[in-house]
Amino acid sequence: MADVSLSGLTESEAQEYHKYFIQGFMIFTAVAVVAHILVWMWRPWIPGDEGYVVVSQATETLSAFLPMIA
Repeated sequence: MADVSLSGLTESEAQEYHKYFIQGFMIFTAVAVVAHILVWMWRPWIPGDEGYVVVSQATETLSAFLPMIA
């Protein structure tokens, strides 16, 4: 009988699982980093000198359309 840990996996099975887990985590992290870079390029989180101009424009647009909906 092979040496089994508390997880029910043998040493070689645990190493194989760990290899695939780390590989999947690295792919997930790479996708998340690319997504964050693309969002930062689209709309930076730290406002520039003019502040959040787009947010104020969205508020004005929403206040113009709100009476039409209600």
